[in-house]
Amino acid sequence: MNRPLSPDTDTAEIGRRLQPVVVGGDILAYSYVREFHRAYGVKRTIVLATQDIKMLSTSRFTDYRLIEGIHEAENLYAALEAVAAEQHAADPDRVLLVLGCDDCHARMLSGGKERLEAAGFVVPYIDFPLLDDITQKRRFYELCDELSIPYPRTWYFDCGANGPDKLPVDELPYPLIAKPSNSAQFQAATIEGWRKIYEIESAEELAQVWDTIRVSDYDNELVLQDFIPGGDDAIRTLTTFSDATGDMRVVSGGVVCLQDHDPTALGNPVCIMGEREEAIIEHARRFLKHTGYRGFANFDIKVDERDGSFRFFEVNTRAGRNTYYLSLGGVNFATLIVDEFVCGREIPYREAYDRFAYSCVPRYVLRRSMENPERLAQVEAALGATAEPYPLHYAPDSFMHNLWARIMFLNQIPKFKRFHWDTGGKQLK
Repeated sequence: MNRPLSPDTDTAEIGRRLQPVVVGGDILAYSYVREFHRAYGVKRTIVLATQDIKMLSTSRFTDYRLIEGIHEAENLYAALEAVAAEQHAADPDRVLLVLGCDDCHARMLSGGKERLEAAGFVVPYIDFPLLDDITQKRRFYELCDELSIPYPRTWYFDCGANGPDKLPVDELPYPLIAKPSNSAQFQAATIEGWRKIYEIESAEELAQVWDTIRVSDYDNELVLQDFIPGGDDAIRTLTTFSDATGDMRVVSGGVVCLQDHDPTALGNPVCIMGEREEAIIEHARRFLKHTGYRGFANFDIKVDERDGSFRFFEVNTRAGRNTYYLSLGGVNFATLIVDEFVCGREIPYREAYDRFAYSCVPRYVLRRSMENPERLAQVEAALGATAEPYPLHYAPDSFMHNLWARIMFLNQIPKFKRFHWDTGGKQLK
């Protein structure tokens, strides 16, 4: 079995021996590919996906493999074991590192950690009991109560057999946000009119949404929350990396100037401007230490304009879709995983807040979508000062990769027209 590398292993040796294996085909997958190449010269990152995502499959830095059924745990484990056997047969010195791009991947990799480690993988995720605990939103908010971390006023309703047939819709305030307590389970469920997050404007709409969820195969809780007023630029994101003692070692974050408005992707930031908020950092620091959290965490937060407080919504137990912004802030995010989990190095405390803007959309989209002219001016200035704000464009990569990256970039214009501009900013339902 491969052993993690020693702390004094040099960059060239890491690049020679390290074999990242990424599960998923989104922006984070390519962010891993480019940052492993940029940091260590990794020639090929193995990417396992279920569809041919052209910006990944045409990259000269990926070994892209289509495998059916890897959203199911047993299929994923078997596929990874096959990769491990192949890689070790070719080179017994290879150090295998497995990474996921979605909540379901984090759950499966954490849940199968012992099996995957036996196959020779480094698995940089917290143990499953902790992951399963803090990703249940009720439990997350209980911890927030213990640690005096503000969060929105919240109600819970059981969607399983013991849950109510009808909700007390006339007793709740509107507008509301409705979302699953267990995002990974909800994502796998079959629900008519499925949305990642529901913006509920009336009692009638809530009753309809409840009826569709109640008859589905999702049997966890539905979380209802007081709607925190404010546009996209009231949202904050915070990415942290902590060591085995739960001490925060690296942090970065910023203003979500614009989020995706596609109902299947709502909440994914498409433009982030770096901005340091001391209160957010300190809340996250206490949470990480209290839970003994190790590795990447990503917190979703919003400013409550009514009192100026920062309301925490959830923690994602993995690097986020947009964690490339940490690299823009001054710390290559892939190196943290290698330092902590592969080489066992002591990581000095750093804050990655070099001036930056991360953006997956053309400036035309920002100018047409952002309502705050001051924020728009700030993010445009930050974009001008950022060398590579778009994670999918990487000059050393192939012409075809960068062509597909450009097509995806420009495709944001018709997407925003359909889901945002033509709806007057309302969620398309």
